[in-house]
Amino acid sequence: MPRLVPVSLSVLLLSLVLAVVLAACGGGSDGTPPAATPSPTTAADHVSGDDDALNAPDVVKELRPSVVHVLSEAATLDVFGQVTPTQGVGTGFIIDEEGHIVTNNHVITVDSDQPAERITITLDDGRQFQASIVGRDAPTDLAVLQIDADGLTPAELGSSSALQVGDDVLAIGNALDLAGGPTVTKGVVSAKGRLIQEDGTTIPDAIQTDASINPGNSGGPLVNKDGEVVGITTAVISQAEGIGLAISIDSARPIVEELVDKGQVSRGLLGVTIVEITPALADSFDLAVDQGIGLRDVQPGGPARRAGLQSGDIIVELAGQEINNSGDLFQALTDHRAGETVTVGFYRDDKLMSAEVTLG
Repeated sequence: MPRLVPVSLSVLLLSLVLAVVLAACGGGSDGTPPAATPSPTTAADHVSGDDDALNAPDVVKELRPSVVHVLSEAATLDVFGQVTPTQGVGTGFIIDEEGHIVTNNHVITVDSDQPAERITITLDDGRQFQASIVGRDAPTDLAVLQIDADGLTPAELGSSSALQVGDDVLAIGNALDLAGGPTVTKGVVSAKGRLIQEDGTTIPDAIQTDASINPGNSGGPLVNKDGEVVGITTAVISQAEGIGLAISIDSARPIVEELVDKGQVSRGLLGVTIVEITPALADSFDLAVDQGIGLRDVQPGGPARRAGLQSGDIIVELAGQEINNSGDLFQALTDHRAGETVTVGFYRDDKLMSAEVTLG
């Protein structure tokens, strides 16, 4: 697997959520919407012009008031037990007039999984505010902050599912923390449906783009030709040129809404440890399928065990959603919450079976 390099300005932040494979672009955790629910219609009007062309200057003019600079600060102990100040820089974007801001969790995380002690938001007009953490979700590397400020310009949220490979996109963020405002890079949607997975972080349905992503970009918006946010930049692959990754806004939206409402995400739980089934693994062990989630262990008294699932079973469907990999399973358990009863389809040896599982 190609190695993803960190794109954070803080050495400490490089070692956190995205670790060896996931590259941090800037730099914790738990998410349904209250009065301050992010709305896809709260931003300025769409940029007018050719429906097929991205008018970059107009898009940037529209988006800049919504993009913020995020400075995270904390004090940690070095190897000699001395207190050492640390800081990291990332990007975020405003989603409503109540001051909610979306960014990456690793941008505001220091000292393993601990949140930063002080988070300073700088708006495009130069005003600075101290932000509070509304909620963090480490598994999807998302966080919501809030500031108490007037005259905010929320970004407009688009639909990543409407993107096509080859569509023009812009990435806007505080690359390298350069003075003079955010950096803008232009590229295309290179691929959709990528899976980012490493050290407890699972981001399904990620967008791949060749728009340049650099340290400080993390948490910034990836936008389409209409100036709508379609992704949240989060990673870049080290051994390749022009491959950046962004969390799709369709995947992020329900997480963000739940963080705004509850401060955490309450995912369904199966109570299993898993192994991802691959064609090579299936061939080596003569398995019934070459994709799915194998159950390495089923916890005694857990939801899966109570429903009759056993070690060695291979899950291929949950609540009508096809399960080909861990990203599919993670998304399904995000969509279906604790206490909900779902039908799980699985193979036991060569026999396709099903069970009703009440998620924990």
